[in-house]
Amino acid sequence: MRTLITGGAGFLGSHISDRLLSRGDEVLALDNLATGRRVNLSESDRLEFVKGTIADRDLVDACFDRFRPEVVVHAAAAFKDPDDWEEDLRSNALGTVHVVQAAKRHAVSRVVYLQTSLCYGRPLRSPIPIDHPLRPFTSYAISKTAGEQFVALSGVPYVSLRLANIYGPRHGSGPIPSFYRRLKEGQACYVTDTRRDFTYIDDFLDLMDRILLEKPDATGCYNVCTGSDISIRELLGLMADRMGVDLPEPVDVIPPNSDDVATLLLDPGLTEETFGWKARTSLTEGIDSMIEWFDKHGVADAYTHLRIGDQGAG
Repeated sequence: MRTLITGGAGFLGSHISDRLLSRGDEVLALDNLATGRRVNLSESDRLEFVKGTIADRDLVDACFDRFRPEVVVHAAAAFKDPDDWEEDLRSNALGTVHVVQAAKRHAVSRVVYLQTSLCYGRPLRSPIPIDHPLRPFTSYAISKTAGEQFVALSGVPYVSLRLANIYGPRHGSGPIPSFYRRLKEGQACYVTDTRRDFTYIDDFLDLMDRILLEKPDATGCYNVCTGSDISIRELLGLMADRMGVDLPEPVDVIPPNSDDVATLLLDPGLTEETFGWKARTSLTEGIDSMIEWFDKHGVADAYTHLRIGDQGAG
């Protein structure tokens, strides 16, 4: 299978690329490296990397015309500067238009769109079902939700995955890498008074296998999550315990910022029913894997869609 991955050098895109290459597929990874890293991608004669932005329609068309993908995984997203609305619009909305129009022109069999669960905004009920109203209120979430709607409008067969916090090796955003670095350096930690669902990358990749290989006719939007959450304060305590670090006291707990959400717990019921999938990795197992990886590779540059970093929101 030939798969074009936008955002292919990012955390999720590079893991998807590795999974596809491991089963013999051909991959074209397109990434502008604003937040992705070329080193994330494995070396393979079945992998082609193209540096560039999906906001460049000519480049997108050229990649499709030359590579002729059968499947598109659309993982590219702008989120580096929460106040750069124009870049969010160019990449997350207009860029998505370029991708799905090219996909339609080439009659690709499936577009898999990676969406943020922040599309639900501040939830009206919890856990959040897939039919919960869409209420995004930040530039990132608004533009990503616009992208999802353009995917649906295109008429191309698609699956949109509304993601909880996916974490694993190479992950550079959210509380886990921030806490690791602070605990390792003996710095004081603070947390937001928020709760999140953390889903390990291996479980996410298992779902991708099922979507691409076992359920090629499934379509629509699906939550990707474990279905359980943890407070960011509890997460910090778990990491300190697994790292063997005495947690400096007291730990400041601050209220969520105006662009943050206090709780974001998704309902995975439809996803589990449709794909026969369930997240299996415990948070302790996943954190141990992350700590081992950070011990070997360190923490890369971290980015967040929030105005204040290192706060532990997803």
